[in-house]
Amino acid sequence: MSKQHNRQEGTMGSYVIGFVLALICSLIPYYLVFHQTVTGNGLLATILGFALAQMLIQITFFLHIGRGPKPRWELYFFAATVSSILVVVGGSLLIINNLHYNMTPDEQTANVVNNEGITQVSGFKTGACPEAHTNHQIVVKNNQFDPAHLVAAKCDTVTFRNEDAESRTIAFGTPPQDIAYAGQRDLSLPKNYNQTIILSETGTYQFYDSLHQTVAGSLTAN
Repeated sequence: MSKQHNRQEGTMGSYVIGFVLALICSLIPYYLVFHQTVTGNGLLATILGFALAQMLIQITFFLHIGRGPKPRWELYFFAATVSSILVVVGGSLLIINNLHYNMTPDEQTANVVNNEGITQVSGFKTGACPEAHTNHQIVVKNNQFDPAHLVAAKCDTVTFRNEDAESRTIAFGTPPQDIAYAGQRDLSLPKNYNQTIILSETGTYQFYDSLHQTVAGSLTAN
C-alpha cells in the first residue's frame, strides 16, 4: 500500500522539477509579450503552446492523473473538462473574430482615432478631440435611461452606467438599423458596469438596449 501511495503522489524531486518547468512556461510568454519579441497570430500561437505545455506539466507532476489504482475514471473526467474548456474558449474566439470581421475598416479607424485623441494625420484633421472636457452620466435603471435625453458639447464625455440587475447592450441608431458613433457600434454593460465615450461627432443620436428595444434614449452633441 505504501509503495502504491508513493507512486501516486510522486516525490519531492518530481515536484521541484514540475515547479521549475511550470515557471519557465510562465516566464517565456511574459517575456515575449513585454518585449514584443513576437506579435500577432504568432504570439497567440506561442502563448497557447506554452499554456498547453504547462497544463501537461501540471497533470504529470502535480495532479498525477493516470498514476492511481483506477486511472481510467480520472482520465475520463479530465478529458471531459478539457473538452468543455476548448468549446468555451473556441466559441469565444469565434464570436470575437466574427464581431471584428463585421466591423468595417472605417469604424475601426474611427474608434482608434477617437480613443487615442489623434487630431491630425498627415496634416489633415480627423475630427477627433485633442482632449476630453466635461463628463456626463447616463444611468440605466428600472428599465429606463436617466436622463432620457442628454445635451452636451462636442469633446465632452458620456459615461453609460448600468444599475439594473440584468446586463445591457447599448446600440446607437433606431432598431433594427444600428449605426456607429465615433467608431463605436455598441456598448456591453453588465450589472454595475460602465463605459465612457467621447462626443466627437455633433448632432442628435438615438440609442437603445438591443436586448430590450423599448429601453431607449438620445443625446445631442453641439
